[in-house]
Parts: sequence; C-alpha cells; structure tokens
Amino acid sequence: MSKYSSLWEYVQSNGSLSFKLTFEEIQNIAGIPIDHSFLNYKKELEEYGYQVGKISLKEKTVTFNKIN
Repeated sequence: MSKYSSLWEYVQSNGSLSFKLTFEEIQNIAGIPIDHSFLNYKKELEEYGYQVGKISLKEKTVTFNKIN
C-alpha cells in the first residue's frame, strides 16, 4: 500500500476531468505533507484513471487530469 493511497482514492472518487488541490488539501487527505518523494509516487495514480498534471511550487497546487 502506497503512502499516497488515500489521496489516489480521493482523486478517483472526485470524477472531474481536471481539478486542482493545494498542498495543504493534499496533506489533509493523505495525512502526510507533500514532499519531493511525491514525484516518485505520482505514476501510481495512473492505476486509478488519473495522472498528475502541473505541480506549481509558486501557487502550491497540484493539477490532476483524468486519463481518456
């Protein structure tokens, strides 16, 4: 089980084609702060029908996109 499993499940249940979450929202959902290791885990999200889009360090947001 991935440390981001709860986040991936949340993203999947959202159902939107594309949406953003703030780093703070991700921490609340996943129970852990987002860090550089997120880049290593993001490929897991494809199993849930989504992919990680833009990661904005300036805005502190992550965009999630549904895979067609």
